[in-house]
Amino acid sequence: MNSIDLKLRTAKDLATLAKKKNISGWHAMRKEELIKALVKQARSDAQSSAARSPGNGSAKNGKKHRSELSAEPRHLPEAHKRPTHRQIEGRLTEIKEKLAHLKDLSDSAQAAAGVAAKDRLVVMVRDPFWLHAYWEVTRKSLARAKVAMNHFWHSAKPILRLSEIHRDGDNASARVAVRDIEIHGGVHNWYIDVHQPPKTYQLEIGYLAANGNFFALARSNVVTTPKLGANETFDKNWADVAKDFDRIYAMSGGYAESEATGELKEVLEERLHRPMGDPMATQFGLGASGKMGGQPFEFQVDTELIIHGVTAPGAHVTLHGEPVRLRSDGTFAVRFHLPDRRHILPVVASSHDGAEQRTIVLSLDRNTKVMEPLIRDPSD
Repeated sequence: MNSIDLKLRTAKDLATLAKKKNISGWHAMRKEELIKALVKQARSDAQSSAARSPGNGSAKNGKKHRSELSAEPRHLPEAHKRPTHRQIEGRLTEIKEKLAHLKDLSDSAQAAAGVAAKDRLVVMVRDPFWLHAYWEVTRKSLARAKVAMNHFWHSAKPILRLSEIHRDGDNASARVAVRDIEIHGGVHNWYIDVHQPPKTYQLEIGYLAANGNFFALARSNVVTTPKLGANETFDKNWADVAKDFDRIYAMSGGYAESEATGELKEVLEERLHRPMGDPMATQFGLGASGKMGGQPFEFQVDTELIIHGVTAPGAHVTLHGEPVRLRSDGTFAVRFHLPDRRHILPVVASSHDGAEQRTIVLSLDRNTKVMEPLIRDPSD
């Protein structure tokens, strides 16, 4: 019986034949499925019959059965060959080394060079919306974290924990963790975006386990972001810090007696490759430290204007016809020089689809007066 014969039969005949052949599930099959099942069964019966025939054995006539041929090893292309045990082990070792490097927060370069490192985390305020963290972690602290976290170490992630400091009176304060920032090995500094200035922050660096436990390696100085509208630093690099290090040092708590650890000043001096100088003179000028000497007395005052605001994220804003860059939350801040004269500054915001436009006009006057100097006799 072949497939042509089967196709000529009715569905009822096919069902009867399938039942006779003991084909499982025949009652749930359609006609086409019954035909395929019966053809398959017929071929299987034919092969079994040929194998039982005395003159058709593969050992007697030297011919190999199809199942034997399919069992022979094929010559696969190089790209399709299974990897060897050694190759698999090498790949696993490579993955483990990469994961270990991403988790390692210690400074391997300093350790190799014999530099005496120490655990420290220093935070600097760059502007109302950005903090800059710099850290050093020793190999000894890393080993201590592995032992303390036990089997949780394998799944632990290196993080920076950002906490807000809420002061109650002059001395008492409460620390509230607001965000965990996942970091990785191979770097030693990180920029952190913050919101709703002014606020007071502190950072911790360490490892967060899968069960929620946090093992801290170092804790930073306490910093306070300035109010929105203060002199902003848009360039985020050390060259800019060198130009304005005193303001950054002051905003980062460098002059606060309660937070004076010396690490902030030490990091600034290391990164800028120069001393910070006398804190009294830096904060109040040379006159406060008695180091004026015979230097000529100069005094100049200038003005910069900062315009800031907020609109819908994705909107288009212009100031005096020039485009203004928006942050992701729709806030913006623009700073420029304000010479002596009257200024009319239109600020225009257009919705993302251009369907709505709003305009606010700022009118400003700058009038600077230089008074006559007052000269006192040193003998008075």
